[in-house]
Amino acid sequence: MTRFAPNELFSDRHNGPRQADVEQMLSSLGLSSLDALADAVVPSAIRSPSDLDLPAALSEQEALASLEETAAKNTVYRSYLGQGYSNCVTPPVILRNILENPGWYTQYTPYQAEISQGRLEALLNFQTVVMDLTGLSITNSSLLDEATAAAEAMTLCQRVLGRKNKATAFFVSELCHPQTIAVIQTRAEPLGIEVLVGDHETYDFSTPIFGAIVQYPCTDGNVCDYAEFADKVHEAGALFVVAADLMSLCLLRPPSEFGANVVVGNSQRFGVPLGFGGPHAAFMATSEAYKRQIPGRIVGMSVDVHGNPALRLALQTREQHIRRDRATSNICTAQVLLAVVASMYAVYHGPDGLKRIANRIRNHTAWLETALQGLGYSSLNAVYFDTLRVSGGPRSAEAVQAAALELGINLRVQGGDVIVALDETVEQADLEDLLSAFGGLALGAAEAADPLPARHVRSTEFCTHPTFSRYQSETELLRYTHRLQSRDLSLTTSMIPLGSCTMKLNATAEMIPITWPGFGGIHPFAPLEQAQGYVQMFQELEAWLAEITGFSATSLQPNAGSQGEYAGLGVIRAYHLDPANGGAGNRDICLIPTSAHGTNPASAVMAGMRVVAIQCDEDGNIDMLDLRAKAEQHKANLAALMVTYPSTHGVFETTIAEICDVIHENGGLVYLDGANMNAMVGLCKPGEIGADVCHLNLHKTFCIPHGGGGPGMGPICVVSHLAPYLPGHPLVDMGGKQGIGAISAAPWGSPSILPIPYAYIAMMGPDGLKRASQLAILNANYIAKRLEAHFPILYKGQGGWVAHECILDCRGFKAETGIGVEDIAKRLIDYGFHAPTMSWPVVGTLMVEPTESEGLEELDRFCEAMIAIRGEIQAIADGKAEAGNNVLTGAPHTAASLLGDDWSAPYSRAQAAYPAPWLRDHKFWPVVGRVDNAWGDRNLQCACPPMEAYDEA
Repeated sequence: MTRFAPNELFSDRHNGPRQADVEQMLSSLGLSSLDALADAVVPSAIRSPSDLDLPAALSEQEALASLEETAAKNTVYRSYLGQGYSNCVTPPVILRNILENPGWYTQYTPYQAEISQGRLEALLNFQTVVMDLTGLSITNSSLLDEATAAAEAMTLCQRVLGRKNKATAFFVSELCHPQTIAVIQTRAEPLGIEVLVGDHETYDFSTPIFGAIVQYPCTDGNVCDYAEFADKVHEAGALFVVAADLMSLCLLRPPSEFGANVVVGNSQRFGVPLGFGGPHAAFMATSEAYKRQIPGRIVGMSVDVHGNPALRLALQTREQHIRRDRATSNICTAQVLLAVVASMYAVYHGPDGLKRIANRIRNHTAWLETALQGLGYSSLNAVYFDTLRVSGGPRSAEAVQAAALELGINLRVQGGDVIVALDETVEQADLEDLLSAFGGLALGAAEAADPLPARHVRSTEFCTHPTFSRYQSETELLRYTHRLQSRDLSLTTSMIPLGSCTMKLNATAEMIPITWPGFGGIHPFAPLEQAQGYVQMFQELEAWLAEITGFSATSLQPNAGSQGEYAGLGVIRAYHLDPANGGAGNRDICLIPTSAHGTNPASAVMAGMRVVAIQCDEDGNIDMLDLRAKAEQHKANLAALMVTYPSTHGVFETTIAEICDVIHENGGLVYLDGANMNAMVGLCKPGEIGADVCHLNLHKTFCIPHGGGGPGMGPICVVSHLAPYLPGHPLVDMGGKQGIGAISAAPWGSPSILPIPYAYIAMMGPDGLKRASQLAILNANYIAKRLEAHFPILYKGQGGWVAHECILDCRGFKAETGIGVEDIAKRLIDYGFHAPTMSWPVVGTLMVEPTESEGLEELDRFCEAMIAIRGEIQAIADGKAEAGNNVLTGAPHTAASLLGDDWSAPYSRAQAAYPAPWLRDHKFWPVVGRVDNAWGDRNLQCACPPMEAYDEA
């Protein structure tokens, strides 16, 4: 039967410009059509010869119905599998007002602190919870997952002790979660680190180590006393790392009290759904001595220009674009949205509520242990929190597991024993079903668990700050979350024109499925036959992404763009090392243009490569003479080139195919950074250009929201001869993909957010995807055309065109007026806009990317704001405004500062607050003035401060 066309195309909703607007913008550029624009901007030599071979576009209703069918193919069992993942309850007030709220999930990374105060406070709460529960003095505001956090802890230990301790081995307890061991091994191998997996009780330290990690509680549920082992680790001159369960620390002694130097873990069970493995916010806590070594972002207290408390990202000199191949990590952002959910879970329950939940979990575990003992089973855990390792009894482990499956329950079998890990969702009926699987009947009367042995009992309080006792009613938490939301500028307010970041529409239809139980309620290590909906979605999405990029195979495992870089380079390295490809272990040179994003060199070093910089010419293009010279110079050792396309300078370089040829001629492979794929989809394909592997930022081109700094995903697509080297996983058969080992804790990274790009591609269809790329290019060129008379456009490609972003050169203002890009960025806040990307890739510039989702009216409003700011700069140059004391240097202006009695600025309140007419209709007010970054670094405070600190400020 012929399918009738839908009532409307989703692409018409996703794309901002209406057809009349498109024609007006094209006319201003002297062009007749979007196809003519694409012909002018995209080099003909790299244009795809055919259209995308993807299914026809679905309507929103059709896509949601399709995803409902997909979710229905997943069977949600009660999973008591543990291994770092537990079912939990997401309080509805948090689900609706945080996780499902575009005011929270469309925020950008909080680089502009003045318009990020709400999210920064939520992250400060998260850090406070982690610091209190672990007992350590500093923590970051999230990492990708527990396994990668453990791997980061390993490299932190090596960095800290690098000059004192020449050891190259790292000890890993065999009682750590299997996926953690696997990721540590994957990360260690390229760095030449020997991973020693063994029994911490019998390890004799005959091999010198620089660090050791243990699990607390162990993967089989036992709670060990690690104090003696910690002493031995320290006596050996090494650092002691503990991978801890955050909920258990509500009852158990904090790791700092038995010698932990670093504690890592996952906050998933603080209200974040299982999601078949992610996304979840991990953490790393350590002592303040290592504050310059800890990876990721740290939120710290500071003050603004008025002396009021203000929050900011602390220690930003650790950014990769400054330290590049000397960066401590390639992590760019992490899991902010999920850290916010976890922090609000702690705020909502408070310390008493968290203890109540933890005690209930342990009591249920104790009741189960007693009942199983009555049936003739024995527990092998001398001390436990929520997990029992059950041995003996009338039924074999396999028979118990089979009976549990019949009841819709997943249990783990290990070494002939059954491991049962309980969680906060367990009720009496669940316990009775568990007993039934073991061959028992009713549970009997409930009794409180025997107290923990004194040496394991937590004696210190946690979450004592008033924040964790003020918002226990839903009304109070509702108002708190909305108050914080109002302090952050998101896409609900205005466009966020960040170059290289692609802050586009995250459509409601794409977001709806992620909280469905069919996607959110599945344990990552549940049998695959229970996740057939996910398997189908993975296969289709992998195929679609391969078609879009022109490659043969896809891995969805990388949990972020930075992880995609690492995975892609790891695949290239594995290919070169394979004897079947003539591998001799000597190909370790990675060529990287000086214009590259800082994560590129950081990722290359992590992948065991040596970085050689390639110069760029005055137009921002790769210097072909330098590229050829370096490629030929390092021919015997050349592993790869990392190149971003379109370039980080926002142009389509015409020599890209030649660049790929040069690398291949000299024995290397080409890694294409797909951060700018937003300008390529449907127009050209990395695989056809000559690249061998690329990563895709699903949180950019494919509409996963940035979530205030995460989640994101960075899958990689590869040519056929690299497919055998794609990441695998120790616990799940991924269809033969066992190449470089696991790089993430979960086999498919963060599956519960994959319905977003799946729905986006399905609803856009091949024509819609191509039009989105064309409109992204149109919007950028329209802005460049409107602003070029006021701000020089630093780089242009062939014919004077830019790609999907443009760089405004603001360097000339500083010498004449004292105004720099930071002043422009802060003044834009007064106009209701987030600043473009500031001082990258060139210091003193602003990189603007409007995306295809913004319509002409919003583009014009942004251009008018920039033109007005240029006029304000000119007023200083003309002597009409005071240098050093003007609307730009005073920006952003808060309502409190404008309403004060002591207004003394040489410009009016109206000029400060309402410089454009649209602001009279809707005004976004920052709650703090310009933040003093230096003060914050000199006075590092990364937990909720005592209330008197506010009074002192």
